[in-house]
Amino acid sequence: MVLYLAADLIWASKIKGVGDAAGVACRPVRTLEMLEARLGDSDVRALVLDLDVPDMAMAMIARVRGCEKEAAGRRVRVLAWGPHVEVGLLKGAREAGADEVVTRGGFDHSMGETLKRLESGK
Repeated sequence: MVLYLAADLIWASKIKGVGDAAGVACRPVRTLEMLEARLGDSDVRALVLDLDVPDMAMAMIARVRGCEKEAAGRRVRVLAWGPHVEVGLLKGAREAGADEVVTRGGFDHSMGETLKRLESGK
């Protein structure tokens, strides 16, 4: 399963629709409580974070990395995406522990392939 945080309904709908079309189970997380519940009851492979919600995105990166320390051997891939002009946000996500950081356009262009790859654990 791939979890996602999206800043608005347009992106949330797009991620869900592209995931469904690609055969990838995608579920939204809007709070740390939702994230923790999904991590506790689902086989979460990846977390996709919209950097237009910077505080929550960074908190989710920290929480996922903290969970991994608690559950040895579990690895959730984290992909953060945001506007290409927000260089500081993109860099901050990388420094916070995101495995991949891409621009909004880059994510949009390859969303289906990216979601499939993330679900497969790559």
